[in-house]
Amino acid sequence: MHYWEMENAAALSVTLKEAGFQVSQLCCSRPSCFNFAARKNDKTVLIKAHADVDTFSHQDAAELKTIASHASAASLIISQKTHDKPLEDDTVYSRHAISVVTEKTIKNIAFQTANPLVYAGPGGYFVEINGAQVEKRRKELGMSIGKLADMVGVSRRTLYGYERGMAKASVTTAYNLAKTLGIPVAKPINILEKTRKQHQCLLTKATRALTAHALLFKVFKKFAFCNISPIRKAPFDFIMNIPDEKHAIVGSIAASTEKHLSKRIEETLSICRVITAHPVLITEKPQQLNENIACVCANELSTMRTPKDLIANV
Repeated sequence: MHYWEMENAAALSVTLKEAGFQVSQLCCSRPSCFNFAARKNDKTVLIKAHADVDTFSHQDAAELKTIASHASAASLIISQKTHDKPLEDDTVYSRHAISVVTEKTIKNIAFQTANPLVYAGPGGYFVEINGAQVEKRRKELGMSIGKLADMVGVSRRTLYGYERGMAKASVTTAYNLAKTLGIPVAKPINILEKTRKQHQCLLTKATRALTAHALLFKVFKKFAFCNISPIRKAPFDFIMNIPDEKHAIVGSIAASTEKHLSKRIEETLSICRVITAHPVLITEKPQQLNENIACVCANELSTMRTPKDLIANV
């Protein structure tokens, strides 16, 4: 783990704890696409600290979004710069469809000091307009769409788009609109919104990860009918959803020669407590490495029929 990433991930976890979040251990046992999980009330987020967001790879982003989708969590990157320029505070950037903010921004959100209002995009900075509020205030003031559009300096069609939530406004236009109507018009950005559900990971698409470990392949072959995804950049090796159940199963494969398995299990258990998932460990031979995790021997897989069987003995 990069020094900046390690130091800032640790500092962020402390900050979120102070703000009332439940926070997992840092992921240090092996390279991970996220540093820790955090939850407060019904908001769960997987956080990655990355000094230069431009170097955060597409592969890591895909895994981060996959894990977040299975766990009904948001995914978030905390960074310092993009395109060799410092990131602005209280502004939301994007990298591979994952929200990116500065350390100060996430602190403001955590302590409910302020939510960001501005999106940064290829064409500049934009604001999402509260269309219902604009339309209501416009009618209260007895203004037509045409009149308000002229006063703000946009076309009727553009203003109609704002009111119907079909277009974002430049920061200047949003300011002019707020000044003209005398009310705030920008929608706060909810960066803790859950990651949208990803498509089911097909067995054929996971060939590279699966063939690297025969035991992992057995798990996927057995539960190919489920929404299951292989994971390479996390303390665990796969994550799957149980039909008609709210909580996911987070699974690790125990390699006989692995030196840091106990650390991996400890981190996985900590993450599962935060994201409220069921941890399971698949082993080659019968063993019980930790009383808090379900241990399933490889030869037991053949008798199982549903994902619930994996955690039946917990």
